[in-house]
Amino acid sequence: MRFLPKNMLVTGGAGFIGSHFVHYYQKNYPEVFIVNLDKLTYAGGLKKLVGLLYSNKHTFIQGDIRDKQLIYQLLREFCINTVVHFAAETHVDRSIEDPDSFVQTNVLGTLSLLEESRKYCSEKNWTNKDFRFHHVSTDEVYGTLKKNEQPFTEMTAYAPTSPYSSSKAASDHLVNAYYRTYGLATTMSHCSNNYGLFQHDEKFIPTIIRHCLAQQSIPVYGDGSNIRDWLHVEDHCSGIDSIIRAGKIGETYNIGGNTELSNLEVIACICSTLNQVSSDRYEYDKLVSFKKDRLGHDWRYAIDTGKISRELNWKPRESFVSGIRKTLEAYLTKIV
Repeated sequence: MRFLPKNMLVTGGAGFIGSHFVHYYQKNYPEVFIVNLDKLTYAGGLKKLVGLLYSNKHTFIQGDIRDKQLIYQLLREFCINTVVHFAAETHVDRSIEDPDSFVQTNVLGTLSLLEESRKYCSEKNWTNKDFRFHHVSTDEVYGTLKKNEQPFTEMTAYAPTSPYSSSKAASDHLVNAYYRTYGLATTMSHCSNNYGLFQHDEKFIPTIIRHCLAQQSIPVYGDGSNIRDWLHVEDHCSGIDSIIRAGKIGETYNIGGNTELSNLEVIACICSTLNQVSSDRYEYDKLVSFKKDRLGHDWRYAIDTGKISRELNWKPRESFVSGIRKTLEAYLTKIV
């Protein structure tokens, strides 16, 4: 039986992925009312929400997901039947410097949302057909892979290696506990590395693009051999939507782009595509500058999307080449 969102609370909806999800939902489901809750830290910005198709179907609230009174109020005032939880601290380098903020937001913030959702559903005597809580997580909770190891599946044991991935692993366990202990109607997704329009400057791909356009050295950790699977943000949104509407309660689904690339291969693709979409013929790949590897740098992530493909008939639409081209065209037209 398919679930139909009506009034949706999106946390972190002014961030990179969350804002894309809000735009995706307004484009595809204009009947759904969205309450967008975001603290507006360095990673969030209202400019990401410019151009929403149906402003009367969206309201923005600035606030902290740890504020239980606020969550209590929003759930009831807007009769929320769907929570989509994006809000999180996500940058590994920042987590190494300041792990406490990652525990505060990713663990305690998730706990706040879960507990208030549990109380709310209990008050309304709602069953699984009435409510969904979708938690957005990361493939980094699975740890790191060697060259010939099989990609992560939903059954892969957790082995987080950074304060960031550890905090996300803790939040995942809380989500599963609320399903198993209280029967809260939860689903969860683990995504691979996202990219696309409006991603924060500190992330790898925006850093490459920014340095190429300025013809400055491109900083690369270690020898550039670290491998990631890359997922266009719009594909991520469609995957989450498929899970919310057709996923099984209590289940986890991996969402990936089926594109494993080393950091140097990512740079080469961006440099080549930049020459195709611009009038320049600059040798951008010569800008690569290697730097000391960061602490606990995972070598490889790879994600098996077999489950979501089989059960929900989902697959990514964008190849890395087509997704990067769309992203670069946005930069060159000064959208970002």
